[in-house]
Amino acid sequence: MPRSRPPAVWFAEEPHRKPRLSRERITRAAVSLLDADGVEGLTMRRLAARLEAGTMSLYEYVGSREDLLDLAVDEVIAEIEVDGVDHAPWREALTRQLTRSRRVMRRHPWLPALMATRPLLGPHALARSELIYSILDRAGLQGPHLSAGVAALTYYVQGYTATENLWRGSHRDPEAETELRRRAQRYLDGRKELHPTLARHADLDNNDFDGSFRLGLDTVLDGIAARIGA
Repeated sequence: MPRSRPPAVWFAEEPHRKPRLSRERITRAAVSLLDADGVEGLTMRRLAARLEAGTMSLYEYVGSREDLLDLAVDEVIAEIEVDGVDHAPWREALTRQLTRSRRVMRRHPWLPALMATRPLLGPHALARSELIYSILDRAGLQGPHLSAGVAALTYYVQGYTATENLWRGSHRDPEAETELRRRAQRYLDGRKELHPTLARHADLDNNDFDGSFRLGLDTVLDGIAARIGA
């Protein structure tokens, strides 16, 4: 009969083992493998080969591949800097912090999807969640409006960056991308009578991800500011 284990890796203490392997070393190797091959490329066998260890030896430090994903997520979330926002105005603090989050999600393209589907209970994830909640709390949001504000910002950043990562991963030739955008815009311009609003505003030629991200973030923050004012 298989032994029972806690429902999340964070509820169990790491056992003391010989120093050749450690949970930290295994986690760092998992992050490296995820960066190279994505979530589908992370298997315990491939990870063991990278560490020059036996596959079963990994299970002495992590209970499952799912636990390993949680550890890897928290490892890279630690890269999101948290300094310099404690005393800044709330909009400036959130813009700075969420821009940092996007930067880390760009560096690790697998991160947005896992952040949206894993229990973010690691120490680094909780510390950064606490920071976002505290900024909005100081700004004046309370109760359900506070939770809704955090969710709107979180889903915007994760969704935008996940889409950006997929697009950049699929279109690596700048000239080919520019030509594709021009053809798409011309196609839409030729259908103004059917889709007049799209033809006027879709702006398919625009490939400024940074500017579009900031404009969208400002739009979400405007809504939060209106709620605070109300």
